[in-house]
Order: sequence, then structure tokens, then C-alpha cells
Amino acid sequence: MAFCNEELPTELQLQQWADAALQVAGEGSLCVRVVDAEEGQGLSHRFRGLDKPTNVLSFPAEVELPGEKLWGDVVICAPVVFAEANDQGKRSDDHFAHMVIHGVLHLLGFDHATPQLAEQMESQEKRILERFGVADPYGEK
Repeated sequence: MAFCNEELPTELQLQQWADAALQVAGEGSLCVRVVDAEEGQGLSHRFRGLDKPTNVLSFPAEVELPGEKLWGDVVICAPVVFAEANDQGKRSDDHFAHMVIHGVLHLLGFDHATPQLAEQMESQEKRILERFGVADPYGEK
């Protein structure tokens, strides 16, 4: 499927990236959804108070199912991810992989609110992305 004149990752790619991140916590289910700028902006406004779409949003599940761990939803705004990849000189698939993994790690409880937490989360992201041949998304710090 084409989006913004670029190819979206396949469902299999999205699943592989999400599954790789889920291995940090074990088993469970989640949903990865790719949206356009309009829907991304609406979700960002409603849940983050921002009047613009953001690259990835994570929504932890607020329901418990017997015998199943349900983590929640990860929403990727395709136009933002394509634009960021272009601006940063990255392959769009690599940036999509990073955003999926980043979003899943948020569902698993990782955060980047402090330098120490950011270091832990980024370390996990880099380790997982490396399995897919994706370079350090944060570059030299």
C-alpha cells in the first residue's frame, strides 16, 4: 500500500518489529495501527494536548482479559515518520522500525522522562534495532 507516494512497511514487518520489542517482557498482544496526518493530529490533540500529529503514540490497555496479557495500542502517523526519515537522512523502513519498537517499549513501561530512563530505553531500542540491521537511531551523543 502506498502512502504519501512512499511504500508503507508490510504487515509482516510491523509484526516482526513489535514482536521483537515484546520479547523484552515476554508474551502478550498489542495492536499497531498506521494513520494519516488528520487522524494523527486528532489523537495527538485529544490525548496529548498538541495541535499537530506526532510520530508515535502509545495507549496502554485499560482492560484485563483472563489468561491473556493485553499491552495496548501503538499508533504510527505515517506522514510524520516519512518526513522525519527524509529530514534525518534515514531509510523510511528503518525509522518505522524505530517508531514501532519505541511505541511498544512505552507500553512495556519504558520511558525517557529523565536522562537515566532515556538511556535505559534507548539501549533497549538500539539492541532490538540491531537485530534488523538498523543503525543507532540516536547517532553519536
